[in-house]
Amino acid sequence: MKWLIGYGVAALAFGALDACWLSYAGSRIYRPALGDLLAPQFRGGPAVLFYLVYLGGMTWFAIRPGVTEGLGSAALNAALLGGLCYATYDLTNQATLARWPTWLSAIDILWGSFATAVAAVIATSVVRRIAA
Repeated sequence: MKWLIGYGVAALAFGALDACWLSYAGSRIYRPALGDLLAPQFRGGPAVLFYLVYLGGMTWFAIRPGVTEGLGSAALNAALLGGLCYATYDLTNQATLARWPTWLSAIDILWGSFATAVAAVIATSVVRRIAA
């Protein structure tokens, strides 16, 4: 049950962080840099699937060990997970698309590391309080 709580809290925290980021960066960073590479309409299905899978990874690789090892472990593991996952996406795009700026990859990878770490620390804190 505690892992479902951790997953749910992480979903709320990461969802809120990512919604704020995408609301800000979508029109200011991504659209000017990528323009016609972006889909004309948002596709919810792939986004929901990404969040479900990604939150499972965050729960397993960061929140779960963070509950026993502490918040520092959750933060480090989550930052590494976020950086690796976002780097996979960004660097693959940079390698395969005609136009994908290096600076965009750097910003996006940093964002993934930060947002994943913050969400995992929040979720780990809640689970540790409940488990105590």
